[in-house]
Amino acid sequence: MKAWPAVQAATLLLAFLAAPLVPDLRESILPLSAAMAQQDWGKEFQAVCGRTDDAMTLTVQELSTLVRRCDELKTSIDKLEGSRRKVLLKRLQMCRDLYAFTLDTKERE
Repeated sequence: MKAWPAVQAATLLLAFLAAPLVPDLRESILPLSAAMAQQDWGKEFQAVCGRTDDAMTLTVQELSTLVRRCDELKTSIDKLEGSRRKVLLKRLQMCRDLYAFTLDTKERE
């Protein structure tokens, strides 16, 4: 039974020797934070563009807020690559144009 502490000591020694080989914690967190950021803009996209059916019933203040949110969201979507970026930018622009048109119409009334 005296071999057991020796095995524990050897295991600890190997763990300490292997520690520099383990990637830095920041490296493992960065992809997670990027994924969280992606989820954040995705939720924001759904929240902003999901109100287009109600555009005519929204107040002037709500419409101007939605136009501003569309403009802010554009910078996040610009960071994407390829056709996904093009499709989402087009959809966002269509949402923004609808809100801006409705806002302009309501302000004239």
